[in-house]
Amino acid sequence: MKRLLSLHSSRPHPQDEPDQAPHDTPNQVPPDPPQPSTPHPSLGSSNSPPSTSRTATSETMPTDNTAPSPPPSARSTHFHRIPRSVPQPPASLPISGAFPSHRFVIGGGVAIFHLASARVVLCRHSADKYWFLPKGRRDAGEASNAGAEREGFEESGYRNRLLPVPLETRQPLPHNVAAEAVSPFVTDPLVMEMAPVRDRSQYVLFWYVAETVPPGVEAGLNQRMEEAATRENQTPYLAPERWPEGLTLGERLGMEEEGYEPVHHQNTAVDAEEALYESYLLPVEEAVWKLRWTLLQHEVVRRGWNAICARWEFEAQAVGGE
Repeated sequence: MKRLLSLHSSRPHPQDEPDQAPHDTPNQVPPDPPQPSTPHPSLGSSNSPPSTSRTATSETMPTDNTAPSPPPSARSTHFHRIPRSVPQPPASLPISGAFPSHRFVIGGGVAIFHLASARVVLCRHSADKYWFLPKGRRDAGEASNAGAEREGFEESGYRNRLLPVPLETRQPLPHNVAAEAVSPFVTDPLVMEMAPVRDRSQYVLFWYVAETVPPGVEAGLNQRMEEAATRENQTPYLAPERWPEGLTLGERLGMEEEGYEPVHHQNTAVDAEEALYESYLLPVEEAVWKLRWTLLQHEVVRRGWNAICARWEFEAQAVGGE
């Protein structure tokens, strides 16, 4: 298919500040003024490159010090696209540049969705009290997409795998492949973000759409993790299997019993900074609102969810046309 579609609960979670957000409740306690002491952690540990988001200030960084709220009631599966509630960041103009290997770093981030409950994983800095998506630098020799999945697990504690979705992209379709074998769904980056690192280095970050892994995959990885665990590393990272070829969203939803909660692993942080991160599964629209202070992470969540909805609509039409 040459023309791809262009698109675009639950565990307790802290409440946001008392702005008029889509899921805010009336009697919220105003938060204390933010006291940022560390840079935004989205690129990894304290010795990572500086944040790719705006500088965190009292004007741009929502904080909260309120207690967690009770979990919301169970939600039925309902794939509906969400409108833009936060201004879209301006698209950057194409640039030219050349950087030798010691002057650039590549990273990856993930919006991890739990499909059955229309929620997404958000991290929260427990000391500086702001929200962000998990992301960080890939390891040397590691593929960017695999690095994004690994960073998602290490920073949030949720196992995840990339989810193929329809995207408008300038990448060519595969050649020398039977036409019927070309899927309209891809796991390519949803967004590319660039930021300077100090004076003469460049950071390139790829954002991906991912999902929490199904119970069977989780159980298999847990068994392997127990066998591979050591005293020094009790939660070693193990990459999940890819999204199976031909698996539909409907079939994927059938792998979970109603009310299933994805496993949230503890102690997956790799350093003291990451140990300060909390993580929660939040309704998608609420997550977009909580990320409104960031440069574009709110748009990663919105576009990612809408791309999943587009896949759902595509598969529903395909079934209806048979």
